[in-house]
Amino acid sequence: MTSPVIPSDGLGVLHLFMKVGRCSDAVAVRTAVTDAVNAGDQVVPVAILGHKADLAFMVLGEDLWRLRAFQTALVGAGLELVDSYVSLTEVSEYAKGVPDEMKQARLHPKLPPEGKPAWCFYPMSKRREVGANWFELPYDDRKELMMEHGASGRTFAGRILQVVTGSTGVDDFEWGVTLFGQHPDDLKDVVYTMRYDRASARYGDFGPFYTGMVDDLDAVLVQVGCV
Repeated sequence: MTSPVIPSDGLGVLHLFMKVGRCSDAVAVRTAVTDAVNAGDQVVPVAILGHKADLAFMVLGEDLWRLRAFQTALVGAGLELVDSYVSLTEVSEYAKGVPDEMKQARLHPKLPPEGKPAWCFYPMSKRREVGANWFELPYDDRKELMMEHGASGRTFAGRILQVVTGSTGVDDFEWGVTLFGQHPDDLKDVVYTMRYDRASARYGDFGPFYTGMVDDLDAVLVQVGCV
């Protein structure tokens, strides 16, 4: 048996973006999801809007081998993997003093949240440009900027659940950001508002956005034509 590969704290997080083909097998997809959930992982199915993908699966679990097995099972079910993102749940260095309950919510989020079907994902990093190098700023300056950024986000409490996962050293960007919203314009409003914060406006670099709707697996499969 392969030994588990488990983070010291928190969970592995895998975003898989897939397209449906003629050979896609809905029964095999359902089996893959059921097996993952029965093993203790969380699986969030998403119907994706636009040409980048048909559907996405956000899967969170302790053992990276289990995440790999889930990916293998979906590809074996005839889904085409067109993009992916790998990250880990984390408590940021600027939030070390928050109550333990808040730390656990970040390390072990329970997804998907109820009543928030609008969904988007994007990766981001902090800039290293001359005159705008985040990593040359003193810690206290960085913390002040992140506190300002966090205050903007908290104005959307109840409308948005933000799940920020760390990907430094494990994927192309430094963080993955997953947003769950009550309405699609909640997603637009929160990203627009927070881009005016100095931490984002001066130091933020963003990757591609994926947008869709969270629902139960059967509904998603029907909507994307995998039946």
